[in-house]
Amino acid sequence: MLPSESTAQEFLRGYRDGLLSEEDFDAWYRHRLAEVLRHVTGKSDFYREHFAGVALESVTPDDLSALPFTTKEHLREAMFSVLSGTIDEAAVYYETTGTTGAATPCPRSANEIALSNLHVADSWRSVFAARFGDRMPVIALMGPSELYAFGDTFGEVAQQLGACHVKLWPESNRVGFERALRLLEQLRVEVVVCAPALCLSLAKAAQHYGYDLREDFDIELFLVLGEICTPEFSENVASLWGAPALPTLYGSQEALAIGTGCAHRRLHLSDPNYLVEILEPGTDRVLGRTGTGELCLTMLIDGIKPLIRYRTGDLVRVGDRCDCGRAGSVVEVLGRVADGVELGGRRLQPAEIETAVLGGLRGCLGYQVVLDRAADGGDEVTVRLDLLPEVSGDTGAVAAGVLARLRELADVRAEVSVQSALDPVTHTGAYVSWKAARILDNRTAPDSATLVARQVASRYAITGERR
Repeated sequence: MLPSESTAQEFLRGYRDGLLSEEDFDAWYRHRLAEVLRHVTGKSDFYREHFAGVALESVTPDDLSALPFTTKEHLREAMFSVLSGTIDEAAVYYETTGTTGAATPCPRSANEIALSNLHVADSWRSVFAARFGDRMPVIALMGPSELYAFGDTFGEVAQQLGACHVKLWPESNRVGFERALRLLEQLRVEVVVCAPALCLSLAKAAQHYGYDLREDFDIELFLVLGEICTPEFSENVASLWGAPALPTLYGSQEALAIGTGCAHRRLHLSDPNYLVEILEPGTDRVLGRTGTGELCLTMLIDGIKPLIRYRTGDLVRVGDRCDCGRAGSVVEVLGRVADGVELGGRRLQPAEIETAVLGGLRGCLGYQVVLDRAADGGDEVTVRLDLLPEVSGDTGAVAAGVLARLRELADVRAEVSVQSALDPVTHTGAYVSWKAARILDNRTAPDSATLVARQVASRYAITGERR
């Protein structure tokens, strides 16, 4: 018999409060793995066939190697047959965005939602207590809601905590940037929850509509999700708004809340909900539960769509505990495995490139890295920057700093171009991929993600009409 929701919530509360021993975790993982394997093979047509011939009773939390991986391609091919239940058993139906392939169904049961949201609520309690003490801030939720969990997840958590929230996605045709900025000012919003790129897009739009970022708004925190958020990016956001950007959630439609943020700007894995494996990128080799590599997850909460040995495609670094006091192993998101860039004889990850561009930089409203092939076959890099000069300071010094960091990172020719307007694709952020938004690689033909990002870029226009 599966443990009741109340039993699981009790375990998660013990986890949150630091009351669980290593033996408690071992017992939890063994029990939950056995239950979820029975659940998916009994109710999912896909997993019944996928695990045919596997001696499931021999699979342990320490060795999942007998089980084949689940990939995004599997989910697109199998669609509804992956589900471990029928749609009428779900509490709500979501789908992936479908930007780079068929949108896949992601219904969630009430139990899955409750046990995932516990980690989000715990994160917000700790972050808000550190910043606001006993009171709750006014929160603007700037993300999609239709067929997407963003609005529901954060709206429900805000209500649980007793915080007023407004759903205020600027890309919505009902809102737009001008109206969003007006309400941010009028409602004295203190916390904005959004994708990292939107922190810069909002600043650019505010400049266009004549706002003073420091004087006209009361924003104290940006809580960001959906793509990498390096410390350098956070400091740049703070230089514009006087409010830092902190990672608040790492997750997906398929895998729910994998990690949640803390006041120390780190992400904590939702340890009880997953078995974690770190894979060597490009191979099937398991490196362990910690280290740097592709994140592979086995979801331990039975529901409508638990995934087993799911290859996320995300490059992460999983390490030790944080000294903030929150439970959970620390996970740092370095980017998508597929977003690596060959440059100057090295393969660089998104976080490395963003750190080189933004390290020490202030007042940056946006950036794009353009890659070209020189006549001698070497790589040439042009960094396009949109700067707020009263914050960024002398452009010559800014350019020199960027060039020095790039040359230290890779053996390339580089130059900096300061522009008042960048390619609109930079505003798409991680809607398609960080690489599609930030890297213009003229050395090769555009890949499918780049083509999709260009198609949707008009939806993210900060000013003017949107199609």
